[in-house]
Amino acid sequence: MLVDFIAANREEIIGRTRAKVAKRLAPVSTERELMSGVPLFLDQLAETLRRTPLSGGSIENGAALHGAALLDLGYSVAQVVHDYGDICQAVTELADEVNAPITTVEFHTFNRCLDSALAGAMTEYSRLRERAMAEGETERSGIFAHELRNRLAAAQLAFLAIKSGRAPIGGSVAAVVTRNLHGMSGIIDRALVEVRVDSGSAQRERIQLHQLIEEAEVDGTMEAGVHGVSLSVASTGREIDVDADPQILAGAVANLLQNAFKFTHAGGHVSLRTSLVGERVEIEIEDQCGGLPPGKAEELFCAFQQRGANRSGLGLGLFISRKGVEASGGVIRVRDVPGSGCIFTIDLPVLPV
Repeated sequence: MLVDFIAANREEIIGRTRAKVAKRLAPVSTERELMSGVPLFLDQLAETLRRTPLSGGSIENGAALHGAALLDLGYSVAQVVHDYGDICQAVTELADEVNAPITTVEFHTFNRCLDSALAGAMTEYSRLRERAMAEGETERSGIFAHELRNRLAAAQLAFLAIKSGRAPIGGSVAAVVTRNLHGMSGIIDRALVEVRVDSGSAQRERIQLHQLIEEAEVDGTMEAGVHGVSLSVASTGREIDVDADPQILAGAVANLLQNAFKFTHAGGHVSLRTSLVGERVEIEIEDQCGGLPPGKAEELFCAFQQRGANRSGLGLGLFISRKGVEASGGVIRVRDVPGSGCIFTIDLPVLPV
């Protein structure tokens, strides 16, 4: 029987499938997928086949459970589709090579199990994903409104103190107003970028990078002063053009600068520079946060993740920056400089002159 054939040749099938997955161009295979995912997918498929009589059986119920399990384990829909397909090819090829005594009816049942597993897993995956996204959006909206309200309340109280004459216009209370107004501006800019990316309304065009950097310098210098740090900006070649949505890219740069100002120690320094690397341009923002704890760099671009002791904010700035940069055809990465700080890099293709 086919089930017995899979059980007897489990390691060979896993090895062949791993080889196929490793050669895949997209989605790119992961170490976890190769080591844990392939055996998991094969065992789930064998279990479904074992419990399914030749007449049909309830394949879909098991497949739905597998879809939920795969979502919990972090596998994407693309990985599910490709990995099941690779397993099917490995089983079929091996059975053909060794002339395994498997009937046409068994292969037909196997293919139905595969199709139903894919359909059921993808349906359940999508349902749970949509529910998780809806819950996440509700939580995000609530936290967004809470943070905006807190900053507005602080600015109002400080302004009333100044208006009543209890505090001078140029004193520390006035700085509270300025700081919170800048904070609200950053929150709103970040939200606008995210809406633009998520709605698919990005409008890419040729951008002269030096103009974007110069505008970032103007706003960034003011923001740096609020946080008590300094900002230096290296000149950008006027011949560098990129293809991106100007609002999204400017928002991503602003988010990275705001993040750098937030975590750089008072009296510290933030630098913004650009450099050509072949046919790509790198926009680097270096801070003086003191460095990251081990393993923290990988978490920075996740939603609701924050670094350092300063827990103010939504923890969305870097998450949204990554989405914005990727929408512009680029990538974003971070390099930890232990004991000093971090260097965030936006890497974009350069348009030909």
